[in-house]
Amino acid sequence: MNVKGQAVIVTGGASGLGGATASALAAAGAKVAIFDLQDELGEKKAKELGGLYIKTNVADAANTEASVKTVVEKLGAPRVTVNCAGIGRAARTISKNGPHDLAMFSQVIQVNLIGTFNVIRLASWAMSQAEPMEDGERGVIINTASVAAFDGQIGQAAYSASKGGVVGMTLPIARDLSSVGIRVCTIAPGLFLTPMMMGLSAEAQKSLGAQVPFPPRLGDPKEYAQLAMQIVENRMLNGETIRLDGAIRMAPK
Repeated sequence: MNVKGQAVIVTGGASGLGGATASALAAAGAKVAIFDLQDELGEKKAKELGGLYIKTNVADAANTEASVKTVVEKLGAPRVTVNCAGIGRAARTISKNGPHDLAMFSQVIQVNLIGTFNVIRLASWAMSQAEPMEDGERGVIINTASVAAFDGQIGQAAYSASKGGVVGMTLPIARDLSSVGIRVCTIAPGLFLTPMMMGLSAEAQKSLGAQVPFPPRLGDPKEYAQLAMQIVENRMLNGETIRLDGAIRMAPK
């Protein structure tokens, strides 16, 4: 798909993987709508890209529905949606303090898995109302999982479950939406230099990066964005989850 002049949505687009992807899409000529909860960063990013920032809690059905409606009204039907919004919380199933807090588990599932599906269902409906483009294509949806979906570490039960769910629903949703010309893929990144990683010391970042077989470093969010753009542009990429991890396989801890 050629995104020049087309509306696109990037959740979690104020920073990190989403921020890099929003920049790449804007550079290709897309009209970018950023869904995020970080007002200051979101407004700054939207201004930088000449796009639109809409404060959005992806886990809130009504809020997200209103945000998608705003995109349609102001920018047109979205042709691309990239789901990067998510949270990461860690706890063992049991610890010396007792069992895993169920509310924490539910929150991670609510944001990472249900929030992703919430955006998919609303964005795909808006896409389905647009006129088909070349090959009958109407839109592209890209989700963000994690290598934790496959190699979950100690304390990652909730996070791994949420990202495993994103992987698991990729193919059935791609099949669901094939009749209206909407493709669906998922990227499963490994260790990337996201805002969470930036909070670590340079020594800790180097140590984590050294665990990656090749290249032995943390991934650059621009590399995630590069793959997202490849998915957008290559119409035969559909229903697939792609690991972007330098061949790392995570140890138990």
